[in-house]
Amino acid sequence: MTITPMPSVPAGPDTGRWSGTRRHTAEFLRHVCRRWYLYLPVAVIWGLAYTRLYIDPTPRLPVLFNWTASLPYRVALVRHTPHAIERGDYIVFSFAGEAQASYPGLHGQPFFKQVRGLPGDVVTVEGRTVSVNGEVVGLAKTHAFDRQPLEPIAATVIPPGHYFVQGTGPDSFDSRYRSSGLVRADQVIAIVVPLF
Repeated sequence: MTITPMPSVPAGPDTGRWSGTRRHTAEFLRHVCRRWYLYLPVAVIWGLAYTRLYIDPTPRLPVLFNWTASLPYRVALVRHTPHAIERGDYIVFSFAGEAQASYPGLHGQPFFKQVRGLPGDVVTVEGRTVSVNGEVVGLAKTHAFDRQPLEPIAATVIPPGHYFVQGTGPDSFDSRYRSSGLVRADQVIAIVVPLF
């Protein structure tokens, strides 16, 4: 019995391109395997960032790193133990303001702010100047960084279980704005002790 070889299939125009892509991919993987110690930290950082953005934004480490200009502190200790919140405390809380309807990525994101108003305090607004118990705490900007209009918070008496929070930077997105609003006690994740 004689076996006839199969006729060869002529190479198409993409055959060389795909084999080149496979070769480059194999070379890159060999490079990564040889230099794994360089790529491991990058993979860990990307993994933590992905987890924080898409799975669970709650800070789990006892140290908080702040990269925004809303507060002058870059590193702080996180205390998860129960503690009565007082005026002047720094807290980290899970965002739940109205702005999450327009910016879904804000939902549940941890914010780091200072408590400026407690339950029973009176919030007043004159023009865009916001005060707590008669003390001016800041000026509400007219527009966000992306040119979306911003409305100041409505005058109110802070209800039980709510807090007025604020950053020290002029661009801080905080309780001065209706779309951020007051922070409920159940949003508070931890008290934060700034280090530097």
